[in-house]
Amino acid sequence: MFKKLIPRGADVDIAPIFAARALRGFADGFVAVLLPVYLLAMGFGGVEVGAIATATLLGSACATLAVGAWGHRWTGKALMLAAALLMAATGFGFASIQAFWPLLLAAFIGTLNPSSGDVSVFVPLEHAKLAAASDSGSRTDLFARYALTGALCAALGALASGIPDRVVDLADVDRLSALRGMFVLYGFIGIAVWRFYGWLPSSGDAIGEKPAPLGKSRMVMIKLAALFSVDSFAGGLVVNSLLALWLFQRFGLSLAAAGEFFFASGLLGAASQLAAPKLAKRIGLVNTMVFTHIPASLCLIGAAFAPHVGLALGLLLVRALVSSMDVPARSAFVMSVVEPHERAAAASFTAVPRSLASAMSPVLAGWLFQSGWAAAPLVACGVLKIAYDLALWRAFRLFK
Repeated sequence: MFKKLIPRGADVDIAPIFAARALRGFADGFVAVLLPVYLLAMGFGGVEVGAIATATLLGSACATLAVGAWGHRWTGKALMLAAALLMAATGFGFASIQAFWPLLLAAFIGTLNPSSGDVSVFVPLEHAKLAAASDSGSRTDLFARYALTGALCAALGALASGIPDRVVDLADVDRLSALRGMFVLYGFIGIAVWRFYGWLPSSGDAIGEKPAPLGKSRMVMIKLAALFSVDSFAGGLVVNSLLALWLFQRFGLSLAAAGEFFFASGLLGAASQLAAPKLAKRIGLVNTMVFTHIPASLCLIGAAFAPHVGLALGLLLVRALVSSMDVPARSAFVMSVVEPHERAAAASFTAVPRSLASAMSPVLAGWLFQSGWAAAPLVACGVLKIAYDLALWRAFRLFK
């Protein structure tokens, strides 16, 4: 099934990565919506929700940094198998731990993703293998299909976030136990991801090679990492878990309605990524990244001041339609400006600052929500992202 997603010019042996990405996307989709609900049901507040979201992103950054610094000592497959087992342990751990500080530690060590994008340790490992298994003509299309797979399955996962309430209605189960069951499901999905990674070739071809440290591409990566950090700090203010919390608190949105919204949002984001490769071929990778991002940021700022839920959700859906078009373009752009043997290190080098920057902002957003400044995180996110887009275009507009 997943082999059909591999474009001409790319190695079909990477199909298990698409299967794993689909499962991870589904798990991330329901966790991002359920995480604040689960924590609130356990008696925590907005600051604690933001702190745990921060810990997940900070932990992902540290893990990704370790991959970039020492990952060349092992094969990519070995590292991916280890990450999948960590995913399983994360789900089972969150289902069994009830105290805040142990949960915070589990969030830091584990693989939970409270955002709409993929910011985990899996990213540099999978990106390096995708880049190695494709040529320049098929790379953007391959990354687009990879991102599309994750986005579609994340949308289905968001829709599945309504399962706990349905279980409560149909069975004699309390809501907290139903929510806890979804984290058990997350753990089993980690085991399934481990199984798919096991089907990747171990050696003897490009996707089994060990990555090498950055060389002459270092200065370009430093500039990109700095710019991506601004974008990620802004994005951390409205990761899906915090956006869900905002919708719950501002408009009293139900869990089922929030799941339906994030499902629709995910579908629109996935659909937009289908157009990204064609748009990138026409106007260039950098222009695709910039000129689809700015309208999305304007919609986010508008949603912050929307007087009723219908207008807010409408603006957020328009944002979803264009905000993800930069994802495959960004991945392909990073892979295109470095040497082939530097790709894993480049993916890690740009992903780590992004994760660190995004980890700084959720706790700030949680505090702002709890302090009554509900619109501030959305406005700040939009303004910072526009500044990032303009700076990126100015620095790299000559790259195609």
